[in-house]
Amino acid sequence: MLNEGRKKGGALSYIIALLAIFALNFILPRMMPGDPLQAIYGDEALVAMTPQMEAHLTELFALDKSWSEQMVAYVLALLQGNLGFSYYYKDEVSSVIMGALPWTLLLVGLSLLIATVVGVMLGIESGYRRGERMDRGLLAGLMLLGGLPDFFLGIVLLLVFGVSLNLFPLSGALTPYSGLEGLPLLADIARHLALPLAALVLVDLGGIYLLTRNTVVTILKEGFMLTARAKGCSEFCLRYSHAGRNALLPVTTATGLRIPQLITEALFIEIIFSYPGLGLMLRTALDARDYPLIQGILLLVTITVLFANMFVDHIYKRLDPRIRYAY
Repeated sequence: MLNEGRKKGGALSYIIALLAIFALNFILPRMMPGDPLQAIYGDEALVAMTPQMEAHLTELFALDKSWSEQMVAYVLALLQGNLGFSYYYKDEVSSVIMGALPWTLLLVGLSLLIATVVGVMLGIESGYRRGERMDRGLLAGLMLLGGLPDFFLGIVLLLVFGVSLNLFPLSGALTPYSGLEGLPLLADIARHLALPLAALVLVDLGGIYLLTRNTVVTILKEGFMLTARAKGCSEFCLRYSHAGRNALLPVTTATGLRIPQLITEALFIEIIFSYPGLGLMLRTALDARDYPLIQGILLLVTITVLFANMFVDHIYKRLDPRIRYAY
């Protein structure tokens, strides 16, 4: 009974968070300054638009209704899977978002995977060799990179490797009108992805490395490590099977906390590199005051973060069954 109550309480907290997301996602775009009609049709709307045209467009875009009426219509549309119509792109919001979503998922997914794997590996090696030259060098270098803002590091990489050395493209996700297929197409996508991916990985790597390193240093002092060493376990087994495996628990927890930050960083990086993901699209939607598109992007991002945290909670319980019986 007690476990059932905890499960219901956890589910209720996620439901409350989801309702709060719906409310904020509706309210925040409408608190932006400016006239949506002027943003949609430009400054010439002030001159060419007649009062009759303005009244018709206001009714068409439901700008004449109260917030409560708009909120009810918004929720009912969401329940039907309708995110609305984009004023700027002249298309359904869901279709517009699906065109940019794969690029953001590719960038964020690879960044999360590479930063986690490399950070954990370097953290284990550094913690196991605490005080040695490699440990001091990694600690200083990765802390320096981790302290740099993501947009600053992205600009530096763009100027050095894109402008000065001309090794990588300056913008986009692939070369337009190239007609590439198969492996050449994948290579072209990889070249466009290299710089934004490197910026995200380098900024995120330091935190994972430091957490893993400090955890390994603490674990090495535990009694079970001395027991494993006394039994004759190899150095590789001690390093990865005992110290490394136990260091994954706090890293897993930190992953759930890193996902919102990583998505936010990716949105800024996409703008810097003109990478055609949700970040660049969100900037365009904000400039155009495209309410439905802004709401659709923010809703997708926040729900993704929510479900990612739910998944991390589930994985953590699998890694450490003792969590199920806590409290």
